[in-house]
Amino acid sequence: MDSGEELRVKASPYCWSTHDGGNMTASRLARRSKNRSLSASSASSSSEYRRTQSLHGPSPVTTFGPKACMLQNPHAVMHIQDPATQRLTWNTPPKSVLVIKKIRDATLLEPFKELCMFLTEVKNMIVYVEKKVLEDPAISCDDNFGTLTKKFCTFREDLDDISNRVDFIICLGGDGTLLYASSLFQESVPPVMAFHLGSLGFLTPFKFDTFQSQLTQIIEGNAAIVLRSRLKVRVNWEREKGVILTNGEVDSSHKAANYQVLNEVVVDRGPSSYLSNVDLFLDGHLITTVQGDGVIVSTPTGSTAYAVAAGASMIHPNVPAIMITPICPHSLSFRPIVVPAGVELKIMLSREARNTAWVSFDGRRRQEICHGDSITITTSCFPVPCICFRNPVNDWFESLAECLHWNVRKKQNYLSSEDDDF
Repeated sequence: MDSGEELRVKASPYCWSTHDGGNMTASRLARRSKNRSLSASSASSSSEYRRTQSLHGPSPVTTFGPKACMLQNPHAVMHIQDPATQRLTWNTPPKSVLVIKKIRDATLLEPFKELCMFLTEVKNMIVYVEKKVLEDPAISCDDNFGTLTKKFCTFREDLDDISNRVDFIICLGGDGTLLYASSLFQESVPPVMAFHLGSLGFLTPFKFDTFQSQLTQIIEGNAAIVLRSRLKVRVNWEREKGVILTNGEVDSSHKAANYQVLNEVVVDRGPSSYLSNVDLFLDGHLITTVQGDGVIVSTPTGSTAYAVAAGASMIHPNVPAIMITPICPHSLSFRPIVVPAGVELKIMLSREARNTAWVSFDGRRRQEICHGDSITITTSCFPVPCICFRNPVNDWFESLAECLHWNVRKKQNYLSSEDDDF
C-alpha cells in the first residue's frame, strides 16, 4: 500500500462490516477505493461531473461542552449507533448548568425558583442565567429569592461567550427554549434537558413533577440521548449596502454571516405581493427554480415544525438527511423531497425575480436577500444532544401521538360473524 492509499484509509470516518461479520481489512478497503477511482476516471475523463464530497453527512462531534460525551459502542457501524443505545456519559462530574427560562412567563416563576434552589443548595452547582431573566420584576423584587440570585453567573446573548463554561443545559418552557439554547452555541453544544412547561412541547419530553430524581440520574450519567443534527448556514451579501434587517436598518459591517440552525431555514417572499422566484443549487448544479411563496430547508427535527404544515413528511431525528419543502408552489408537481445529509445546497434569487426575498433561521434574525446574494446550507458536524425521557424512538412516537395526534381516528367497529352474513 502506498502512502496515498494509507492516508485515505486512515482518513475515512466510516468503517464497514463484511458479509461474514468481520471488519474489512485496510488492504481490501484500499483496493476497493482504488478500483472505484479507476472505474470513475474511465467513465468520464472530465472532473466536472465527479463528486468532490461524500453524500453522507459529516460524522457528528460526540463531545458536548467541556465535560460530556457519548458513551462509545464497540458495535457501532459507520459511526452511527443504534438510536436505542446512545447514552450520555461524563468525563468528570458536571459542576455548572445553564438554566433557560421563557421570558416574562408568570407560570414559570415557581418552577424556575424551585429548580435553581435545588441546583445551588442541594447539588452545589454553578447556575448560569441570562441577565434579562433576572431583570423580570417578579424575580428582582423577591427578597427571599434575591439572596440566591447573587450566586448566579449571568450572561448576555451575542455579547458573552459561555460555550466552555456550561456543562449542561436545562430548558423551562416550550420548544422555543430549545431553539434558543441551540442558537447560543455555534460549535459544540452541552447536553440539553428540556422540561415541558410550554404550549406544544414536541421537543420537551420531561415533566417537572419529578425533576429532582430525573436531574439526579442525569448528573450521575444515567440517560439516553438523541443527536439532533443542525444546518450550517452561510449568507453572503454581494451588495455594497450590507444586510438589510427586518426593522429597515442596514448593517454594512458584515459581508457574510454564519449560523447554526436546528429547525429550518425559510426563504419567502416577505411583504411583496409577487411570488418569490429563487434558484436552488445542489453541489453546484441547478436542480430547480422555486416559484411560489417560498421554500423551507429543514433538518429531521424541523420536519415536524413548519415543514409538516407545508405538506412535508415527518423524519426521525436520527435519520441523516435534509428536507426541501416548497411553500405553496406554483406547480402541482412540486412535492417535498429528501436529500442526503452531505450535500451542499445554495439558494439565490433568479434573474427573473420581480422582487427580493427574505430569509429567517429558526424563526429569528430575519433579513432581506437581493440579487447576487447567496445562502449556502449543509449539515453541521455540531448536533444538539438532547436528553431523552426513555429513548430516542419511544420519545419521538409519543410526541407524535400526544402533540400532533398522529393517526388519531375513530376506530372501525368489530364485524361479528352474524353481521358478515349480510
